[in-house]
Amino acid sequence: MEWSSESAAVRRHRGTAERREGQAAASHPQREASAQEDARGGGRMRGRTESGGESRGAKTALSEARTALALALYLLALRALVQLSLQRLVLSRTSGLQGEFDARQARVYLEHITAIGPRTTGSAENEILTVQYLLEQITLIEEQSNSLHRISVDVQRPTGSFSIDFLGGFTSYYDNITNVVVKLEPQDGAKYAVLANCHFDSVANSPGASDDAVSCAVMLEVLRVMAASPEPLQHAVVFLFNGAEENVLQASHGFITQHPWASLIRAFINLEAAGVGGKELVFQTGPENPWLVQAYVSAAKHPFASVVAQEVFQSGIIPSDTDFRIYRDFGNIPGIDLAFIENGYIYHTKYDTADRILIDSIQRAGDNILAVLKYLATSDMLASSSEYRHGSMVFFDVLGLLVIAYPSRVGSIINYMVVMAVVLYLGRKLLRPKHRNSNYVRDFLCGLGITFISWFTSLVTVLIIAVFVSLIGQSLSWYNYFYIAVCLYGTATVAKIILIHTLAKRFYYVNASDLYLGELFFDTSLFVHCGFLVALTAQGFCSAFMSAVWVAFPLLTKLCVYKDFKKHGAKGRFIALYLLGMFIPYLYGLYLIWAVFEMFTPILGRSGSEIPPDVVLASILAVCVMILSSYFHVSRTFHNLEGSVVKRDSGIWINGFDYTGMSHVTPHIPEINDTIRAHCEENAPLCGFPWYLPVHFLIRKNWYLPAPEISPRNPAHFRLVSKEKMPWDSIKLTFEATGPSHMSFYVRTHKGSTLSQWSLGNGIPVTSRGGDYFVFYSHGLQASAWQFWIEVQVSEEQPEGMVTVAIAAHYLSGENKRSSQLDALKEKFPDWSFPSAWVSTYSLFVF
Repeated sequence: MEWSSESAAVRRHRGTAERREGQAAASHPQREASAQEDARGGGRMRGRTESGGESRGAKTALSEARTALALALYLLALRALVQLSLQRLVLSRTSGLQGEFDARQARVYLEHITAIGPRTTGSAENEILTVQYLLEQITLIEEQSNSLHRISVDVQRPTGSFSIDFLGGFTSYYDNITNVVVKLEPQDGAKYAVLANCHFDSVANSPGASDDAVSCAVMLEVLRVMAASPEPLQHAVVFLFNGAEENVLQASHGFITQHPWASLIRAFINLEAAGVGGKELVFQTGPENPWLVQAYVSAAKHPFASVVAQEVFQSGIIPSDTDFRIYRDFGNIPGIDLAFIENGYIYHTKYDTADRILIDSIQRAGDNILAVLKYLATSDMLASSSEYRHGSMVFFDVLGLLVIAYPSRVGSIINYMVVMAVVLYLGRKLLRPKHRNSNYVRDFLCGLGITFISWFTSLVTVLIIAVFVSLIGQSLSWYNYFYIAVCLYGTATVAKIILIHTLAKRFYYVNASDLYLGELFFDTSLFVHCGFLVALTAQGFCSAFMSAVWVAFPLLTKLCVYKDFKKHGAKGRFIALYLLGMFIPYLYGLYLIWAVFEMFTPILGRSGSEIPPDVVLASILAVCVMILSSYFHVSRTFHNLEGSVVKRDSGIWINGFDYTGMSHVTPHIPEINDTIRAHCEENAPLCGFPWYLPVHFLIRKNWYLPAPEISPRNPAHFRLVSKEKMPWDSIKLTFEATGPSHMSFYVRTHKGSTLSQWSLGNGIPVTSRGGDYFVFYSHGLQASAWQFWIEVQVSEEQPEGMVTVAIAAHYLSGENKRSSQLDALKEKFPDWSFPSAWVSTYSLFVF
């Protein structure tokens, strides 16, 4: 909150002397200089008594208190209005009507899928039971379909590899994973298609109701309604139920790069989740292709969309990604990305169950997806989408009632028109004749300095508080009472800004009236916001519309009510008119802040041990985290250059996913303390631990509790198949690996050696953060041995060899997933924690 925003509510004119300046100057030219000084002093009445001054000060304080109370009540009322709009998930109920989406049927699908349990890629639950259920329901839908339509079903088992710059960069390899693909088209076929995508796999130990079983349930019901509809389709609709999204987007890559129907796709809708229920947010569109946004605007029954969310997500500050990226980068196809964002605290946990998703959440998602798919499947633009591909859109919803969308080039014109209005308004004041304007220009420049100083010092203050809270071990202590954190950091911010402005008023603007200061700081605030508007627009950010709103509406309000204010002062009429004029900026600002809270707060809670959450919270005044930990029972084996085992150990490797680590767990489990902090094996890739994904740079607080060695019934096998010297003086090493459905392969080159190429991805090795190479591997059922090669260029032979490699096996399902020691440790964890555990092995080799 800015001090100048509050003072604008009680804008003050200079005083009696300034209002009479023109007349005084005409009658007494010799008094012009003294008249200006009196104006800056607010027309002080030197003849007043001390008691009169005290009386005026008391009245001023009372007036300011009333204004502050009115503003507080106004903001509370707007917050209540925002909350009311968010709780209203559907605008009108159509469930159960003929030809409409039925959320009750979709819930039946959802409950059947989640009843199967966690569905990790490669498990029987994912590859057999879920696939069988989907095929059974698709068969029933096909039997009830209208004769106008034709349904084709294909179960794809792709194998492939690709590199991705997500999480610092790594390479992914998949073998025999599963996609269930359904094509709904006219009886005489179709040349083009729109794709709807969901994934039915889940992370380990979670039923995955919101991520992403509910989306698959919605798609099944949409398929049922469209197949039974008597309305003809112009284009095909392809429904992709993919079975390996949690393996970092593998199944979507297998479809878009290998399936024969992929060539038909001209646009897609991706259904995802970053929370459990609530409203599904359109947080990505394009790239470019503004016609897709127009399709959503025209068709969606319960719109919820934000270009601000799109630009924040695509900036990379959120450590997450979706299948949208695969279709965009590998298929060159535009699309719409939607995700549930409410209650992300239980996302990817055992609490992500079907009963937590409201029936209205399913209904609104189904209504929207059905309407948009129908629109696209009958649109002429889909066939010639390349003609409409250029340009981007500014889009945002208004309390879920409607979406405002317009081309970004139009937005730029609007933004610069607002800027010109500010230039004319401020220019009229700043460019007045010098003899009438010298004090104002000086005070305006000082006001700018005071504004920036107040912002900077308030930020420094709350960061100091946040660091102090973290250092004394109280980070995340506000988790159960989020508004305590808002009060702590928010109050400190507001207090610091008020303090700086109060000091400026007392020691610099010592004789200036409140009316004059209100006018002055309104102008400086307007100038600063206008500067942000120019910068954002020049950089091409569609989110610049927010700055335009916070410039245009205050300026219009001031121009409309200023004359009335100068005549009557800051009384009830003025305050009411001012707050009415600021209704839209305040309302949409609160609405957007809620979306930021919902999306960012849970994500920051699982973003690793290297980002102090209280520091981030202090910066954005809205961060809340839950304790989420992952645990692995690990057996490690290290081999030397001769192949001999030089080290072997076993233990429970513990990662704390939030900043506090195990500090809240140690009182419940004393053996987990800082005496068992994991030691990094400097000569081993990724410190010698079986990282599932390359997030080692985010999570550096680990614990290693010694435990008896484990022996999985299906152990991983890794061997060197061949070692060849190539004509270009490099060494080609061919390996073969077999093991569970999820494995990770790591490479570290030694001094004098470089990894020049390999048989993975596009052939160009991609390093992860830290310099090691990371390959993520997964397979479905009955996969053959994984065979691949790497080529090492050796410029200088070393006695310790040319390269160190390691293979980690992750047992995420089945009987090998558990160990008695792991189960015993999990039982000791408090109820408020969610330990996700499995067995892993790590084997290291030197060549």
